[in-house]
Amino acid sequence: MSVVVIGLSHRTSPVELRERFAFAEGKIPGALKSLRDSGIAGEAVILSTCNRVEIYAVTTFAPDTAFAELKNFLIEHHAYDGTLGDELYTFAEPHSLHHLFKVASGLDSMVIGETEIFGQLKQAYELAFANKHTGARLNKAFQRAFNVAKHIRTATNIQRGSVSVMSAAVELAEKIFTSLAEHEVLVIGAGETSEKTARALLSRGARGVVVTNRSPERAAALAAELGGRAVPFENWTDALEQIDIAISSTSAPHHILDRAKLEPLMRRRKHRPLLLIDIAVPRDIDPAVSTLDNVYLYNVDDLQSIAADYLNLRKEEVARCEKIIAEKVAALLEARNL
Repeated sequence: MSVVVIGLSHRTSPVELRERFAFAEGKIPGALKSLRDSGIAGEAVILSTCNRVEIYAVTTFAPDTAFAELKNFLIEHHAYDGTLGDELYTFAEPHSLHHLFKVASGLDSMVIGETEIFGQLKQAYELAFANKHTGARLNKAFQRAFNVAKHIRTATNIQRGSVSVMSAAVELAEKIFTSLAEHEVLVIGAGETSEKTARALLSRGARGVVVTNRSPERAAALAAELGGRAVPFENWTDALEQIDIAISSTSAPHHILDRAKLEPLMRRRKHRPLLLIDIAVPRDIDPAVSTLDNVYLYNVDDLQSIAADYLNLRKEEVARCEKIIAEKVAALLEARNL
């Protein structure tokens, strides 16, 4: 038995394709059960974030056979009628373990060294573990990956500078608006990413925050934490008349804002500039809104240009991290073979 990985990420595919293969969290246990019932994998973890969709699996099949079966599973599960080529990557041991350790450590992220992926990977593993879809191989691999990620954070300077998607989004806002002091922020979706982005904007001087969420209790709680106000989700678009920056990160399976809804609001705003940052996958905001005057729409892939600016500053640290990961992968495989 060996660990294999199949997936697609911001490095290999645009958000338009990634959103076709995104897994809603509530449907992941059922997908894992289907995968294991098919006989393809004895153990499995599904990681689905705004930047990647990956399956980590333990299989008795030869790698090429396992990759073909896993690819078919992804296509059939999402009823995808297109073709998948280089957008899909595959790794067999030891490269699969090396990839897992890199992902956990933030070395494969859009913003090198960011720590959000650590929590997302841990949550994906815990979901699979709680539903009894992992075993000795993946338990050991993921626990070791988490340990390696923590070691890299303390032993290197990989996190130096702006190292999160949220901070990259804030820098984008400051490029659109010279100062944030005159601008209020709307947070659509009260999840962890939205909360961190709102806190980052407030720390840079944003005037205030408005929160909306399908759960009124969650919206009210987050608004209270941030010193802002909550608005009902059913009429959150009314808030667009007053705010100038909106960060959207919901789990909606379809667009929650399109051109037809936004165009009359822009007229009532007297066409003041509006910055929309869509960090959801599937996307919350129809790309067509960007054709409206004074509307600036950016999705998770657009943040790549900001993230790239930091990569050169970290090349030496990345090399140190890669060396640590290579040593830890070798140690894991050696211990397994003893």
